Amino acid sequence: MSELAAFAHWYVEPDPSSAGNFLKLTLFAEFPNTLRVARDMTATFLQGAGADEAVDDVRLIISELVGNVVNHAVPDLCLARPGGSRRIDVTFKLWPKWLFVGVADEDSTPPLLPLGDTFSPGLLGEMSEAVLPDSGRGLLLVQRVAAAVWCTPEEPGGKTVWCRFDLDGETADRQP
Repeated sequence: MSELAAFAHWYVEPDPSSAGNFLKLTLFAEFPNTLRVARDMTATFLQGAGADEAVDDVRLIISELVGNVVNHAVPDLCLARPGGSRRIDVTFKLWPKWLFVGVADEDSTPPLLPLGDTFSPGLLGEMSEAVLPDSGRGLLLVQRVAAAVWCTPEEPGGKTVWCRFDLDGETADRQP
């Protein structure tokens, strides 16, 4: 039942009386400090909301998801602007039990979420670097750190990759 309640919460913006916190920031992929700003704003928001225990994990996930947009996202034709910057929206929805993090971009292509390990642990040995792929581990890491990961399409194009983090429940009295 708590899993269902958690997914119901990400559909709505928190009511100010619900002990929830909400933040949405817009970044641009071509800005040279986009990743640093995303990580710093993540830490500032979570520390200010009293979710210090989640800061390191969420900063890591933000680095992976925003980095994927910077390195791989190609805007849909309906959203592309010649010479324009690629927009990245980062959303945080925080309740006493859950933190939802969304990273939206202008590319409708869904991410390829791994279904399992990208390599067989039995193949690891002295030459593990020869077995590990050079890319594609970021979303696997996201899936291992977050409690849930999913993707939603956006109108008129683009997508949002969402992650849910289960918090310890001792943060019910958070104030923005």
